Amino acid sequence: MRVVFVHGACVRDGSWWWHRMSGLLRERGVSSVSPALPSCGETGTPGGTGGPGLAEDVDAVRQVLRDSDEPTVVVAHSYGGIVTAEAAAGVASVRHLVLISSYLPEIGQSLADFGDGAPAPFLDVDPDAGTFGVRPELLVNTFLRDCDADVQAEAANHLARQSVRVTGEAVGAAAWRDVPTTYLVCAQDAGTPARSQREFARKAGRVVELDAGHHPFLSRPAAVGDLLLSLP
Repeated sequence: MRVVFVHGACVRDGSWWWHRMSGLLRERGVSSVSPALPSCGETGTPGGTGGPGLAEDVDAVRQVLRDSDEPTVVVAHSYGGIVTAEAAAGVASVRHLVLISSYLPEIGQSLADFGDGAPAPFLDVDPDAGTFGVRPELLVNTFLRDCDADVQAEAANHLARQSVRVTGEAVGAAAWRDVPTTYLVCAQDAGTPARSQREFARKAGRVVELDAGHHPFLSRPAAVGDLLLSLP
């Protein structure tokens, strides 16, 4: 089995965000990879007006999925579920999707369809530059409050300004309709409330709930690892 991790919005350096998971899986003989998302400025071109958007993110993840015929589990966090819905569609090696505090968009839906029309209070949107990002002063209390001090101190170094247009760009496929899907609800998430996650998760084939914040792969990696290793 191979695991492909797809990170969420407004961050970069996926290998850091997933490092506790990749290390744990490596000990169990499972390889993993974390594709770079162009809209977060990870491939050289900054996010923003005229910069990379959802289509480029989808292409980047899809290329990694097609790089191997090994049976693959795609683990998508938050915005990563929007990318994965299209990127994993029709890829024969993909055997399971795991969505963490994420979304199951229908064809034609975008990230904005899962909100109330206003930017979340923990986001800073710059319409002139065409970017958005997490307000650093709200990072820990919103997303990392159940993580240890080392993670909290380091996380701000891995934030990114992302192309804001990804929030309104629609997906062209819905892989979760054809691939077995598990949704991990993060019950203590202050970014995406658990009640919203439970509503999103109704479309998934299986729902698991964990008493954790928005990044359980950093705060409770063993629990997330056990979930992945238990997949059929």
